Amino acid sequence: MSQPAPGIRPVIELRGVRKTYGKGEATVHALAGVDLIVPTGDYVAIMGASGSGKSTLLNIVGCLDPATEGEYFLDGVNVAEQRPKQLARVRNHKIGFVFQSFNLIPRFNALSNVELPMSYAGLRKGERRRRALSALATVGLADRVKHLPTELSGGQQQRVAIARALVTEPALLLADEPTGNLDSKSTAEVLAILDNLNAAGRTIVIITHERDVAEHARRVLHMVDGKIVHEEHNNSARHAVGVAR
Repeated sequence: MSQPAPGIRPVIELRGVRKTYGKGEATVHALAGVDLIVPTGDYVAIMGASGSGKSTLLNIVGCLDPATEGEYFLDGVNVAEQRPKQLARVRNHKIGFVFQSFNLIPRFNALSNVELPMSYAGLRKGERRRRALSALATVGLADRVKHLPTELSGGQQQRVAIARALVTEPALLLADEPTGNLDSKSTAEVLAILDNLNAAGRTIVIITHERDVAEHARRVLHMVDGKIVHEEHNNSARHAVGVAR
């Protein structure tokens, strides 16, 4: 398990995390004691077959599901000590989510979709607009701000979703199979954006079953039966310079 440099607080720190579903003979040990440290600025890919525990791990890291045992600190916050409203604020401010299915609101244009999480964060309209326009420019969609999701390609929709994940300036960008519904060209565009975000200092954790996608990360963790069984360090991780438009 990688250790953070002295003086650098990890964004993610899991200590002996277990997750159990069911009781008696129906008990399922989805996570069987996971220790994980992700320092600020790291880029980690998590791989594993169906049932390996990677989705359960993502749900716990994303504060969507509590651990049965163990401790989880997110950017220094002990998640288990947070009340529901506090935990909702932690999710909104500290985690940016990117999903395989984009999860955009069909009746909202790109700008309104990106502004949405800031409404929950209580930011004023002018600040929401400024941040949303900046995030859309970052992902190469400054000329698509008024387009509805149905007027955008799959790759463009995912780029809107990435922009939406960035506007609250989260400590962690958490991506669940972000290229799973994309063609090869759109996949390359999305991965170039993630590469650039990480090169600029953004901490990223990505769940993927695609080796080519995982190779963009600095570390690749392999899960089997609820455990991290192997870790690879990718010293040649690619970091793109341009964003396709």
